[in-house]
Amino acid sequence: MSTQDVTIHLPDVLYERLKRRAEQSRRSVEDELIDVLAAAVPVGDELPPELAEAVSSLSTLDDDALWQAARSRMPAESAERLEELNFKRQREGLAAVEREEAASLLQQYERAMLVRAQAAALLGERGHDISVLLTAA
Repeated sequence: MSTQDVTIHLPDVLYERLKRRAEQSRRSVEDELIDVLAAAVPVGDELPPELAEAVSSLSTLDDDALWQAARSRMPAESAERLEELNFKRQREGLAAVEREEAASLLQQYERAMLVRAQAAALLGERGHDISVLLTAA
């Protein structure tokens, strides 16, 4: 991947926050800033292929299957592990293998949320009252 050099002037307060985050995760300020920017600047309307595939077939499902997808959750063990890794990242930082595991679990979470949201949207388009999904535990 090619890169571009950019010089920016950050307020001291913002720089110090980035520096603390970088220290906590045992990374450089530059790496931390790249992650922050990557999260803040969407790629566009295109979904990564694995996410596009996950939602592309939803429109062919019947209503019962869509309700099931709209109520689906990430497995509890995976959600708990992701939470543990997030807390550890904040406390002391993560080792490389833990960062990879956290990234993988975050992808699972994002996939689950996207499927749920798309299924709910399709149900809404089909005339169903999806407000019950807002209070579902």
